[in-house]
Amino acid sequence: QLQASGGGLVQTGGSLRLACEVSGRTDNLNALAWFRQGPGKEREFVAAISWSGGSTYYADSVKGRFTISRDNAKNTVYLQMNSLKPEDTAVYYCAADSAVVAVGEQGYDYWGQGTQVTVSS
Repeated sequence: QLQASGGGLVQTGGSLRLACEVSGRTDNLNALAWFRQGPGKEREFVAAISWSGGSTYYADSVKGRFTISRDNAKNTVYLQMNSLKPEDTAVYYCAADSAVVAVGEQGYDYWGQGTQVTVSS
């Protein structure tokens, strides 16, 4: 089970940190990711990390502004979001899978509920 938290309302240029706590069996997980779905848009990949090795992957739109990290001891994945823009407004979802890290949502079997991020201009 994945529980996302940390969303909220922030002004342009502000920061937020999202957290995704993974409960239950975690030893079979390899890839954890964040996706987002903005108003009237398709869900899109944001960032991903391998649970064991820590390799990270980012969408071009967030590179240099967002950082994904994990705390294995807490079974939690974080998404630090800096220099937020109005176009970052979306519901953010965390996802996990036992397979290799992927950038497509079809690569993830486990999903958490979304957390709303709103960036005001």
